[in-house]
Amino acid sequence: MDQLPAQSRDRRSRSFYTLFLIEAWERFGYYSMASLLVLYMVQQAGFDDAQANLAWGAFTALVYSASAFGGWLGDNVLGTRRAVPVGAAVLTIGYGLLALASADVQRLYAAMAVIVIGNGLFKANAANMVRRIYEGDNTRLDAAFTLYYMAVNIGSTASILLAPWIKDRWGWNAAFAVGAAGLLLGLANFLWMARTLDGIGSDADRQPLRTSRLLRVLLGSVLCVVIVAFVIRHPAIARAFVQFAAVAVLAIFGWMITRGSSSERAGMVAALILVAESVLFFIFYQQMSTSLTLFALRNVDPAQTLFGIHLFIWSPGQYQALNAIWIMLLSPLLAWAYTALGERGRDLPIAAKFAIGFAAVAAGFFIFASSATGAIEGKVSSWYMIWGYGFYSLGELLVGALGLAMISRYIPLRMSGFMMGAYFIAIGVSQYLGSLVANIASLPQGIVDPMHSLTIYTGLFQKLGVLALFGMLVATSLVPLLRRLSARGANAG
Repeated sequence: MDQLPAQSRDRRSRSFYTLFLIEAWERFGYYSMASLLVLYMVQQAGFDDAQANLAWGAFTALVYSASAFGGWLGDNVLGTRRAVPVGAAVLTIGYGLLALASADVQRLYAAMAVIVIGNGLFKANAANMVRRIYEGDNTRLDAAFTLYYMAVNIGSTASILLAPWIKDRWGWNAAFAVGAAGLLLGLANFLWMARTLDGIGSDADRQPLRTSRLLRVLLGSVLCVVIVAFVIRHPAIARAFVQFAAVAVLAIFGWMITRGSSSERAGMVAALILVAESVLFFIFYQQMSTSLTLFALRNVDPAQTLFGIHLFIWSPGQYQALNAIWIMLLSPLLAWAYTALGERGRDLPIAAKFAIGFAAVAAGFFIFASSATGAIEGKVSSWYMIWGYGFYSLGELLVGALGLAMISRYIPLRMSGFMMGAYFIAIGVSQYLGSLVANIASLPQGIVDPMHSLTIYTGLFQKLGVLALFGMLVATSLVPLLRRLSARGANAG
């Protein structure tokens, strides 16, 4: 691998950390909401478990799916570099509206819709910018996306710990306002550091931005807010949307594969297989905000102890921070390992990393399931959450984090923004599927016996552990095929 001049490495680093910081603040805002929204629906807005799970599933499906259109806008209309701050500004408005919802369901749906649009403009374009910084350097690309994923977890750790704490003391509205404040800080910092991204972006960034185009984007976004709020409110329509999105992803990949050269087709087939595996992983990921959070509410002893010494009390929404904390601990180790193995020519293929990741996810869910054996009056020790999240988070780094690197590695640059969006549509589909899975453990309103809920939740976690083992076997069996496809198609075009 060619060594980059020191000046070029420094410029890449400055560009990367500008995106790293805006991603951290954006995730701060998102997870301040995600740590509380299902609990808010159940405890404040009068939703039952099934209704809250499905509303969250439809919302997150749209959050990810909107990135496809946002990626296209970044590539062809606004420019990827311009789309990032526009998306952050829209998100700031969305979190502000959420803070003003006051248990009004109509306001709640409107705020969620604005967040969907803002995330669509932000998510794919920010990731695509990282890809452009490290184009042609696969070893550093995997390490960069792993560290970029760490930005997600720096922001989410702070907000998941902070927002429930604020909610317990000053109420739901104050907790949701934290997200808007974080985005304002992140946006200001991005604009201050924007010069580090000069020359990086799509072709549209190199053209003057027409006011008429920007106005059309903003007016279209307002219309989309109305449509998205309607979809989230109606489960049958949300289900139809998800089914359409699943077909659309397959159609997009099929169309792109037929348009590519022979070497490009090999890379895109490899990417399609890995996307299917990522969809399975994000079904597990969805449990953090749904079944695992409701399990924490009803069946986890909030008192954290160590060797019999009382340390502190958890708020149910705060357990999601364990995922982020573990990822921050593990990300530098994995990034170092990827770089060290790559320099020795012994880097594992992404397919093998996926297989190891599914094994770790299985271990995490089996730990959650085993918590029933140590339950006292239906309450389990928080240590089960700590260690279960530890293994789950290792799996997330090996599957979820490398999903973005996989698209960057196997998809030609000219298609990257659009295909990054297609990847996010696939993840959106998996988010809705994950909410359906969470509903296996949904409790009817009025059920308060913790022993009853414990049996239901741990039964679901046991099934998810078995499903993750199946994912490991499938990923392992595909390693030889993907190795051949990768050799033919990596970095084509």
